[in-house]
Amino acid sequence: MSDLVLPAAVLLAGGGSAGHVSPLLALADRLRTLRPDMAIAALGTDTGLEARLVPARGYPLHTVAKVPLPRTPSPDLVRVPRRLAGAVTAAGAAIDRSGAQVVVGFGGYVSTPAYLAARRRGIPIVVHEQNARPGLANRLGARLTPFVGTTFASTRLAHARRVGMPLRPEIATLDRAARRAEALDHFGLEDQRTLLVTGGSLGAKRLNEAFAARVLELSAAGIQVLHVTGADKGFAVPATGSGARYVVIEYADAMELAYAAADLVVARSGANTVCELTALGLPAIYVPLPIGNGEQELNAADVVAAGGGLLVPDAELTPSWVTGSLVPLFRDITAVDRMAAAAASVGERGGDQLLAELVAAAYAARRPGR
Repeated sequence: MSDLVLPAAVLLAGGGSAGHVSPLLALADRLRTLRPDMAIAALGTDTGLEARLVPARGYPLHTVAKVPLPRTPSPDLVRVPRRLAGAVTAAGAAIDRSGAQVVVGFGGYVSTPAYLAARRRGIPIVVHEQNARPGLANRLGARLTPFVGTTFASTRLAHARRVGMPLRPEIATLDRAARRAEALDHFGLEDQRTLLVTGGSLGAKRLNEAFAARVLELSAAGIQVLHVTGADKGFAVPATGSGARYVVIEYADAMELAYAAADLVVARSGANTVCELTALGLPAIYVPLPIGNGEQELNAADVVAAGGGLLVPDAELTPSWVTGSLVPLFRDITAVDRMAAAAASVGERGGDQLLAELVAAAYAARRPGR
């Protein structure tokens, strides 16, 4: 939409993890494209990923102290009101200094004070929830504004409308077929169907151990593997002789190339991962992290229900499962192709644009004089 009326300044609140920082930066980049003169600032902490990534992308970062909200009664609970009041004051100062006309929150520690400070000033609020199960901050934020975007259709949140996940341009614009040859050459792979195994930048111990134990069997079965183990979690690959290649790397600087090389993926089901894979029409075996509040299982629910992925509990991802279940699936090209089409049917490449349109809608509905 080229006729969007966007604010002159926004403050984007989120941090602590890539799940918050990545969509924040994707929206910032889209807003800058749509309105190059917009003043865009971020609100975060001085210890999270945002402290490095936001300034590196060229956006100013205002910081507030973390105010964790205890989920069970504890001595920390009595200190929350004073800490929160201080964080709200700091967030309000960031709104004032940045001249923000809209505040966009992505959840996490910094969003609660941002929502409260914006509400106090009558500044329009936009909420974006990345996970299928919303956190405390965004459950609060959704009560303060009708402009609530979610990544997944199944997310239960007041005023929710699905906009998808704002993705970085390298993923959102990726033509996998056009870059496949480049990707295979980049990783030293042969021109054949490829399985991608990844636990993200930190790796996944369960995935690493299960696949490391079946390198020779996968190679002998003719299944080429690109295995991204995570930093400092690499392992030596035994000689595979005339079998298919098994390439181990600890980190992929250009993850889009790993996706371009892949025909099937085995991965955790963090929100970013699920959204990137579905946006690209990549079928996947999702292995939810077995801790937390079960959000990773919910993140994969929509694509699994559509037939674009399979869910395997962490405890069941064993070496025996790799050879007994994964190998037959990978060899069934028709089944994998069906999964790819189903994954694409629930994917969304334009989440950054749709969220920008929500920002424009919130700005249009602002109080007179704001």
